[in-house]
Amino acid sequence: MSSISPETRNEPSILHMPYEGYWARHFRWVIYGLGPYIADYPEQVLLACVVQNWCPKCRSSHANLDQSPEELRSHEHTDTLLHDGSLSLQTLWQKYGIVGDCLPFTTAFPRADIHELLAPDLLHQIIKGTFKDHLVDWVEQYIKLEYGDRAPEILADIDRRIAVVPHFPGLRHFHEGRGFKQWTGDDSKGLMKVYLPAISGYVPPRMVQAVAALIEFCYLVRRSTIDEDTLEQIKSQLRLFHRHREIFRESLVRPEGFSLPRQHALTHYPFLISEFGAPNGLCSSITESLHIRAVKKPYRRSNRHNALGQMIITNQRLDKLKAARTYFEARGLINREGTVSGGMGLLAAMVGGSSSGVGTRSQREDEDDEAMDQEGAIVEPEAHAEVKLAKTALRKLPSTLIGLAEKFDLPQLPLLTRRFLYKTLNPDMIIPCAIEDLPLIDSRVQVFGSARAVFYAPSDISGLGGLRHERIRCKASWFGGAARRDCVFVGNAEDPDAPGFKSLLVARVFLFFSFEHAGNRYECALVHWFTTYGDKPCEETGLWRVTPDSIGAGDGPLPKDRSFTKWHSLDSFKMFYVNKYIDYHAHEVAF
Repeated sequence: MSSISPETRNEPSILHMPYEGYWARHFRWVIYGLGPYIADYPEQVLLACVVQNWCPKCRSSHANLDQSPEELRSHEHTDTLLHDGSLSLQTLWQKYGIVGDCLPFTTAFPRADIHELLAPDLLHQIIKGTFKDHLVDWVEQYIKLEYGDRAPEILADIDRRIAVVPHFPGLRHFHEGRGFKQWTGDDSKGLMKVYLPAISGYVPPRMVQAVAALIEFCYLVRRSTIDEDTLEQIKSQLRLFHRHREIFRESLVRPEGFSLPRQHALTHYPFLISEFGAPNGLCSSITESLHIRAVKKPYRRSNRHNALGQMIITNQRLDKLKAARTYFEARGLINREGTVSGGMGLLAAMVGGSSSGVGTRSQREDEDDEAMDQEGAIVEPEAHAEVKLAKTALRKLPSTLIGLAEKFDLPQLPLLTRRFLYKTLNPDMIIPCAIEDLPLIDSRVQVFGSARAVFYAPSDISGLGGLRHERIRCKASWFGGAARRDCVFVGNAEDPDAPGFKSLLVARVFLFFSFEHAGNRYECALVHWFTTYGDKPCEETGLWRVTPDSIGAGDGPLPKDRSFTKWHSLDSFKMFYVNKYIDYHAHEVAF
């Protein structure tokens, strides 16, 4: 970093602007500076020249980090202590947590202070630190202390609960529960989504509420936009977490207290958010993901002999290719979807190629409807919120409503479809119609295995217009196994302006089909509804609960037979949690 320190001084330098934007091909005066620094706790204390177990951002004592709010660290404060001749290195170490014989690298920069630049790290401070390494381990310790010889049985049942969570696009499934040693960041994020219902009933309510408060805190700070109300919610959830976590001290799981740097870091989040803005997923997982692209893959492409030079050349060439693509896009030679345009498109057609390239993402998904779960951002500029059936219908199925009713054991299908058509054709009719007066449907009926839902969910993982898409599946046999019938949120037409989950209904799709009547095509879905249990979320977990309307579900403990999988869960129980933590969009709409 010292090599660029001259450029950070007060004298501006001249920079030639790139080929994009209003200032393209112009020269500008530029003053450089350092931005927020993302690092895990061990690297933070190394960069800040702070003693291990002390906070690199404030002056709180390592013996009780959360005892009372302390002033923030700064270079000025450190310099004052270092130049005080009465303080020895040992005193600086023990009383102030300062490594006195080292200086942070930012001391050479005129407008940088490492104590201010250290940014929140969602991955290591919240997800892997406070949640996985602390709370999950503490819950396991509590179960072993409380249940004694029954602890292995309880932990095994918790693993079964986690393993049979119903399927959802993007959900990490733990087929064997928590029983593996090498945890990744994605594993910890996946466990966070399904952990609350799994431990409910086996640990005290306050312990569940402590975990729920931390997860809620994590999802709030992860939002793309944080206003004053959200900031107050973040502070409120942090206070709840600090209050409820005392149950671990009272139960002798943590008799020594909670002076833990990663948990203490949460207290700085409200201030850091007001300083730097919404973290929006910005954490060390970004650099960890780049490690694969910049280190692992280039190494595998090398011949393993003196690989470093080959890896550097590979990364340089990849950077040049990206720069070339940016340049071509700026000049209009290719568009952002990778489609060749203009003269290059004509040249591709002349040599036997196609100017359409590989096609848009949505086209590839519709052409391969049998692929695994598909979700992601919408890149088409003309896209809008909608639900559309797949392009290709399923084959070797009956083509009449009566035949489909017999095939799938859905005796009400013909009557429900006729009533739907009647209401569609007569939207203002209030008086019920007799069955014999309902319109007949004698056209060919097609069945589809999926539908593509496009919805508005602005975030960093969505497209430029804030749109995302997910594939809703409904198959009688999923890859030769049990049936797969996904659950969906449906807008509540009776109360569309209600806050959160009160404006939504939950349904499970049992059939996607289409038919024609009077020259018009109707795309339909047969669903089984869920009824909301109670008028507020569960006090322990903070999650809404629903019960199936008309499914003959069972009740009782989970079967121990390995043949019982996630595909059987929705047919086997009388009550379910509505998991608002399944993704960040659900957290914003199903609270």
